[in-house]
Amino acid sequence: MNNVKQSLIAVEYVDRVLTEIQDATGMPNDAYTSKEYFRFERDNVLGKTWVCIGFSADLPANGFVKPVDFMNLPLLIIRNRHGEIQVFHNVCSHRGMKLVHESGPVQGMIRCSYHSWNYDLDGNLKGTPHVGGIGQHKDERFKCEKHGLKPLRSAVWMGMVFINLSGDADEFDHHIAPLQQRWKTFLGEEGMSLLRQVETGGSLQIEVNSNWKLAIENYCEAYHLPWVHPALNSYSRLEDHYNIMFSERFAGQGSTAYNLSETAGTHLPQFPEWPAEKARHAEYVALFPNVLLGIQIDHAFAMMVEPVSEEKSIEHLRLFYVGDEATTEQFSACRQATVESWRVVFGEDISAVEGMQQGRRSPGFGGGVFSPEMDVPTHFFQKWLASRVKKALEA
Repeated sequence: MNNVKQSLIAVEYVDRVLTEIQDATGMPNDAYTSKEYFRFERDNVLGKTWVCIGFSADLPANGFVKPVDFMNLPLLIIRNRHGEIQVFHNVCSHRGMKLVHESGPVQGMIRCSYHSWNYDLDGNLKGTPHVGGIGQHKDERFKCEKHGLKPLRSAVWMGMVFINLSGDADEFDHHIAPLQQRWKTFLGEEGMSLLRQVETGGSLQIEVNSNWKLAIENYCEAYHLPWVHPALNSYSRLEDHYNIMFSERFAGQGSTAYNLSETAGTHLPQFPEWPAEKARHAEYVALFPNVLLGIQIDHAFAMMVEPVSEEKSIEHLRLFYVGDEATTEQFSACRQATVESWRVVFGEDISAVEGMQQGRRSPGFGGGVFSPEMDVPTHFFQKWLASRVKKALEA
């Protein structure tokens, strides 16, 4: 961190982000291109809040494990024998060997390939071959109960697995409550419980050669719609959008002219409590730091933006449909048309975020400026980021 303080991000640059939008500049180039800053940001920004690392649907059965690398940290998501999802550091407590390399079911124990120490699916150390000498698999000097897998604070919401690396963020229920309260206007009391995932027409994955933040910044604003998304803009125009910012960690766009069902020829089951007068409303909200969410009358989606490196991200999109009927073969073509429509939209964003990433290598760019009207949600996100960076730099 000291090197970051000394050579990369000066507080004066951060302060420029935190000023009024008409006078503000964006975060400097090093925040998008530096390996050193990437790690600093993991530990001091993303690690201090709730960040998404995966999806519960990727662990389809009890006794299933999935290794993930979160910004170069080896982690392990486990669905234990009772169906509960937990997250641990994916390292053996003995000599630090990475334990699990591939997703799949575990029939017995999680076994380290180095010295065969083994753990149950609740992270407890259960076997230590020859720990007390040849043939001595227990030793009173060594207490297995003190050396299980190291757990991480975790939560599951809307099919997403969240972790808090620092362990001191607010409870996740409190963290997500403002969004749930806002969306009750559309979904009613039971709307979230009706969300269903499917294998066909339910997901897509896009690799992007850009820093993760550029995907968030791009999602927050509709300013680029006429030039980057001409088809979408033909029915949900720039002038049909409104800005969304609330509770410090949510920002994005709403539309009053959502019309995908007619445009793509889809006729999916709808949320039963969605207000008739808002049938063409939709909201697209970023949950900081790395989740993009969308709701429409007939489906919802969640995207995890995975920060792979300082200049590479992977966007993982999962779609949710309304009720069990929507998952049947009858609606297969409609689901496929829906996911293909979003593939086009998010695919069109690739050139934009990759182009911005390339521009971040230029000494002629100093963080950029903001439109006082059109970039308000993007500036809102950058202020969220900058305030946390400043706090870490001044610690």
